[in-house]
Amino acid sequence: MSYCSIAEFPLVLAGPILRHTTAQSVTVWIALQQACTVELEIFKPDAIDHCLFNARRATVALGEFLHVVAVTAQTALEPNQIYAYDLRFQFEQGDCSLAAGLVSERFPEINLSYFDHGKPTFILPPNRIEDLKLVHGSCRKPHGHGIDALPILDSLLEKTAGKMCDRPHQLFLTGDQIYGDDVSECFLNAATILGDSLLGWQEKLPLKSSYFTSSELKPGERGKIATRQAGFTGGFGDKRAKVESHLFSLSEYSAAYLLSWSQIGWAIYPPAAEQLQQFVHTLWQVRRALANIPTYMIFDDHEVTDDWNLNQVWCLRVLGRSLGRRVVQNALLAYAIFQAWGNTPARFESGQSGAKLLTAAEKWSASQGSDRLALEKIAKLVGMPPQDPKTGRPKFVRDGAVNILDRHADALTWHFTIRSQCHEVIVLDTRTWRGYPLEHDYVSHKIAPPRLLSPTAIAQQLSELQPSDNLTPFVIAPTNLFGLRVIDWIHHWQLRKKKVFATDVGDAWNVNTDALAELLTKLFALKSSIVVLSGDIHYSSTIRLTYQVPASPPGVLIQLTSSAMKNEELITRIIHTRLKHWLLPEPNRKWYGWNHPPRMIERSKAIASPDWMCELKWIPRCEAEHSDLSLDRFPVQKRLFRFSPFKFWTWKWFQDGREIVGVNNLAVVSFIREDSTLDIIHTLYWFSSWRPLEIVKSRFARSTL
Repeated sequence: MSYCSIAEFPLVLAGPILRHTTAQSVTVWIALQQACTVELEIFKPDAIDHCLFNARRATVALGEFLHVVAVTAQTALEPNQIYAYDLRFQFEQGDCSLAAGLVSERFPEINLSYFDHGKPTFILPPNRIEDLKLVHGSCRKPHGHGIDALPILDSLLEKTAGKMCDRPHQLFLTGDQIYGDDVSECFLNAATILGDSLLGWQEKLPLKSSYFTSSELKPGERGKIATRQAGFTGGFGDKRAKVESHLFSLSEYSAAYLLSWSQIGWAIYPPAAEQLQQFVHTLWQVRRALANIPTYMIFDDHEVTDDWNLNQVWCLRVLGRSLGRRVVQNALLAYAIFQAWGNTPARFESGQSGAKLLTAAEKWSASQGSDRLALEKIAKLVGMPPQDPKTGRPKFVRDGAVNILDRHADALTWHFTIRSQCHEVIVLDTRTWRGYPLEHDYVSHKIAPPRLLSPTAIAQQLSELQPSDNLTPFVIAPTNLFGLRVIDWIHHWQLRKKKVFATDVGDAWNVNTDALAELLTKLFALKSSIVVLSGDIHYSSTIRLTYQVPASPPGVLIQLTSSAMKNEELITRIIHTRLKHWLLPEPNRKWYGWNHPPRMIERSKAIASPDWMCELKWIPRCEAEHSDLSLDRFPVQKRLFRFSPFKFWTWKWFQDGREIVGVNNLAVVSFIREDSTLDIIHTLYWFSSWRPLEIVKSRFARSTL
């Protein structure tokens, strides 16, 4: 595809994406290149001309040619029923249908439906947990190794769209939907050109004594400024290349979402690298999938930058610098508009903090970045900590035995809860509510692993879980509670050497075991069985934890990890195979814990008089099976290039590791009830090495809740 201008784009730049959807309301997000009022209509497919519910909302102007809205219709819908929706765009000079807004002379055809009527569809979660099907995944880096796994969802929906018993009900993207730090030169070129063209102005980014625009900093030449001027740590050591094309401006962060969710923007700067070509080739399938399943998202660190809020040193280093603060603020504003708005549309209604943020963003963009009051309002509403007027450093406040970043009372909160008739989901924010220790045993408290949730955050974010509910509880934890034992060893070794940024020491819950102990006791005080969905760690697994309080029935926690959708690495490819199980199998592990104060220690032998104990087991994955799913075909190179001379490496038998899936994957969660027991099934879809583009599936053995 040759280069083109925005004038050749269709009206719709990205979307529609189906977002927060319940029996009471349906929210659809969309990005357009013209301001208008968007009308959402809900139908039954067998009465497609009869609108059941509708709603209208005006777009928000992020730029001259970038107008975004999440429109919500109040409804009264039922489970076990397929619904369709449509959009109309109302201008002063007339109306435009969604079908017309999706195409242009340059883009003559796009199909977002699985049915002849041509409209996107969805179903609500069922009445019974055994009929529920969830999809989850994380870590989708456009130039990451391997084939993008998110388009697999489109194939799955295409096969099951009309089958009530098989169609997935919800999608959870559990972190790193975009990468603000580890960006390819080609992607940054596209993001800079597209973003500046859509906004219609260039943001002046602050340095110590001057300003610059993103277009003045070429791709591949940003590492020094990212590290020294902004203070980012992602390029420490030998990782300088990872920040050489860091995103900086609001326009670049906004464009990153458009380029990750729609093929339209790529026409302005077509990719040359094969990894990006593969990514762009299947974006139409990603777009169709996201239009047809209720989708929920939460950030991890890469939506902003690697190591975001990792420890107190990071906060002092980055949030005390003008450029660091501005980039973090830009990333959070983009996250609010492109992700959070659809998660919690009620927080963006008139009079709420989200609506105030949208107004401030419009004012700031309309002034082409010159409205200081609007910029300060944005900072408060996205939760940027105030600065000490003397030192310029971010302010902290005390929360029990830890410090937390201060924030304005009106700041948006990013955690949220959703419920159906059979399950409830608590989505945690483990980035902006961290508790930084006041002291530590053997390293400076400023680099010590934080509590991923401060005491106040645990109380607030778990408050929606009610012990009397009969709903199956899910907790979305972007950073994993438990992981590979060898990674634990590496983290503690690196911590003792005071090299915490190289391996993200502190991002896993089980590095700060006091915080993990409190989380476990709080969860099991409310529920006897819990399902945790997590990502982040570039491999997928199923873990079962039993929690035992003396003289009480045991509790069960099932951790289901799915990562990465597109970011497999050499080490994860290796541990994907049987080598991991042969050389370093995961043992059963036991911890003994106490409640006052919360703490836990790992021991293989019993300890006298603990308040509780827990035992962790890794659930084995079964032999890979062929699936009947497929992708739009394109040429691929051999993924395992380094090992291609060794034929055994690509054998199916050798690729069937016993503990994890370490190549790009997407997961489906389902349930089976037999007699009085409820079993959970974790099915991972991934691409085989023995047949190019063959999608296979690995099921982990059943785990009883």
